[in-house]
This record gives sequence, C-alpha cells and structure tokens, in this order.
Amino acid sequence: MRDNLRGITARRLIHALQADGFKLKRTSGSHHLYQHTDGLRVVIAYHHPGDTFPIGALKGMIAAIGWTENDLERLGFV
Repeated sequence: MRDNLRGITARRLIHALQADGFKLKRTSGSHHLYQHTDGLRVVIAYHHPGDTFPIGALKGMIAAIGWTENDLERLGFV
C-alpha cells in the first residue's frame, strides 16, 4: 500500500465509505461504526470531520474495509 495516503481527512474517508455502500450504524464518543450491506464493519475514530489519521491507523482501517490499490484509485485516493 502506498505511503501517499497521508493527509486524508475523516470527511474524505467517510464520503468514500458511503460511496462504496457503507452506512453509519452507531456512534460511541469519537468511534463511528460503519457497516456495509454485506455485513462488513469498520470503526472510524475521529473527533472532527477535518481530522487526519496517523498513517498506521489509516492503513489499518483500509485493510479492515478490504480496499485494494484498485479501489483506492477508483475512489480518488491515489
């Protein structure tokens, strides 16, 4: 996975999740649980929509979502 993912905001990641079929299931504090129609779930932790993620946390979320390099290109991240 490429390291040029730095600087992706929570807002941008959430828009990509929603474009890919995920919906907000519930929120607990700064943890937002998104679920896909096929049952796949991912927790996105942020306080403000403009927050960026540490690269390790972002890569972990992308892996949990199951996005490939092709998906990241399709969604405009790379």
